[in-house]
Amino acid sequence: MRKENSMSDQLMQKSKWWKKKDVKLTAFLTVVFSLIVGFVGTWFHTHFMPAPASETMAEVIRLIRIFTWVASPVVGIVGAMAVVSLTTKSHYGDNPPPDAEHSIRNSPRAGALWVVISSILCLFAVIMGLVVLQEDSKAILDDRAIEVKVTGQQWLWNFDYENGARSNVLYLPVDKPAIFNITSVDVKHSFWIVQMGIKMDANPGAITEAAVTPNKIGVFDIRCAELCGLLHAYMQTKVHVVSQNDYDKWVAEHAALEGRA
Repeated sequence: MRKENSMSDQLMQKSKWWKKKDVKLTAFLTVVFSLIVGFVGTWFHTHFMPAPASETMAEVIRLIRIFTWVASPVVGIVGAMAVVSLTTKSHYGDNPPPDAEHSIRNSPRAGALWVVISSILCLFAVIMGLVVLQEDSKAILDDRAIEVKVTGQQWLWNFDYENGARSNVLYLPVDKPAIFNITSVDVKHSFWIVQMGIKMDANPGAITEAAVTPNKIGVFDIRCAELCGLLHAYMQTKVHVVSQNDYDKWVAEHAALEGRA
């Protein structure tokens, strides 16, 4: 009878694990840490980023915020468990404490739940990424899009336009899709328009394709994002986003200059 009673008492204690002080503290700290990581992480990651000059860049910033909030509960529960483990009662010796709870670690339900939650988070990340990539690819299929050949070499960029114009500074019309055919003549580079959220490798002997639609008039940064030699840090130039009329004039003038050359 005593053994049966002790067994029933243990089962009762295990069934009420959520009422334990350390479990309640862990749950409370998980919520607090998750909110802190969500708010602070979202602000920190996006505060130092440049203002977007395309919908692509705006989508990148939104995606960073979403992923930060999705990941914050994971950070929260790990941090809460660490704090509770370090601040609650200590146990010394080679053996676990007598009141240690092993049922969760060895529980098939707990393992299955962890696998399901992890799979859902990974699937969510993949789907969101595919949606963003699909939106970025729309510009490539747009009949109004202009095409620019981008050539990287140590340590500068060259841009060739459809009518024969060429320049080491990029000009684009606002609110019109632009398709970049990107290559390299020497080593691997990476074509990065910072404020537009476009970054694509420039591989020697191959052409990679990227597209973007600038939605803001102004002057923005182009950099190489792949270590390409001694002067890699200086491989940068500008992109001028202008009105359609100004773009047509600039391209015509530079085409004429190339023709006379």
